[in-house]
Amino acid sequence: MDSLTIVAPMTPMGVSAVAALRVSGSQVRRVVAELFGEKAASSLVPRMANLGTARDPKSHKVLDSLLYIYFAAPNSYTGEDVLELYPHGNPLIVRDLLQAIRGIEGVRLAEPGEYTRRAFLNGKMDLTQAESVADVIHSANRAELENAHRLLSGALSKKIATLTAQVKDISARLELDVDFAEEEADPDYNGWQEKFENIRESIKAILESFRGKASLSRLPLAVLYGAPNAGKSSLVNALLGEDRVLVSNVPGTTRDFVEVRLFLDGGEIRLVDTAGIADKATDELDALSMKKSREILDEADLKILVVDGSDERTGGALQTRDETVHPDFTVYSKCDLAVVRQKVTELVDVHQPDQGPRACRGAEGSLSISSKTGEGLAELKSAMNAVLFKKTENAEDLWITSEREKSCLEEALAGVDRVLAQLRENPAVELLAFEMQLVRRALQSITGEISSEDVLQSIFAGFCIGK
Repeated sequence: MDSLTIVAPMTPMGVSAVAALRVSGSQVRRVVAELFGEKAASSLVPRMANLGTARDPKSHKVLDSLLYIYFAAPNSYTGEDVLELYPHGNPLIVRDLLQAIRGIEGVRLAEPGEYTRRAFLNGKMDLTQAESVADVIHSANRAELENAHRLLSGALSKKIATLTAQVKDISARLELDVDFAEEEADPDYNGWQEKFENIRESIKAILESFRGKASLSRLPLAVLYGAPNAGKSSLVNALLGEDRVLVSNVPGTTRDFVEVRLFLDGGEIRLVDTAGIADKATDELDALSMKKSREILDEADLKILVVDGSDERTGGALQTRDETVHPDFTVYSKCDLAVVRQKVTELVDVHQPDQGPRACRGAEGSLSISSKTGEGLAELKSAMNAVLFKKTENAEDLWITSEREKSCLEEALAGVDRVLAQLRENPAVELLAFEMQLVRRALQSITGEISSEDVLQSIFAGFCIGK
């Protein structure tokens, strides 16, 4: 890391009410002086919002009237002097302001992840917390976001610190025995196996919590299916609150599946509207459409059967639906809800007398909705959320998502396993001490207490510019 001051936008490019830029380094006061004047620079008060007119240092052209806040080292995100600027969110303003600051001597554009890297190097956070910053930004659902916040607050760091302290204590005792090996009798290993096994179980528990980012980044998939003209596309539009999918009274309007994004309380999901599935295809294109509908259903995390509740043949729809696909629950659409609820009650009583009438619930439930008035949509979203974002039994549990952390834990676990094997077969104190040194180094690597330039480059290269 060089000593130059860095600058980068903190918000993505695009039109918005307000944008944000961050400057970090020893030249922050000079940046303020060049943009707002020497008086503004000399009167800076940490953490106080200031309104000023920024001018280009060379042309003196007005760039924008904006708010800026100064954070004095070490009480800032990076541990250095930091300046945050909040101009209007016009991309032209942001670009001109960025160019003006970059033109000041000693200032350059920040590299990806450089702010967080400087925060780590300046002791503002350890490496597990630094990695969790990316998780906070990119979490796709509420559970992931809460886990990322736990990691950022140091929950994993505390677990690793406790483990490392235990290993250091054992290592110190082993190395003491090595120093006096020629002067004393063989060391007494009574009780040591239990200590090593406890450490092993603690490492294993953290390791087993690993969830790969590839699986976490996959959004849950909910698929609407049913007979042609059952109201699937209307339901998609109603859930989204906008006319995103073409709707027509002509059966078979949807020929291919249409995928959209829907936000539920638990997070974002993929919602798919499929082509209608009929008893018989009308032509080759219709047959192909139904085949693709069944293929996407095979991938679904949640299958929702949509039935036209205004059709007097609704009972037949329950009987003739595709028995190869088992819905998680059924939605009755396009009808008077009071009539449909009575109809559903009668049908369930007839076809499943042991179950009784059921409201919407997680499996094989039923729900009456009106895409036109919106009645029942809140219940449908709640049911979808309950299935796709199941709550964990212990909300305080955390999991790791970093392949690097997983690799370090596996290395530490392998070292403890070798220690236990030596303890049973040939408890040479020198070998035990050596293996525990390796275990300690593996654990220290997780939090960055021991780290290399290559490791840091690999971690922070994946961050966005500005973080």
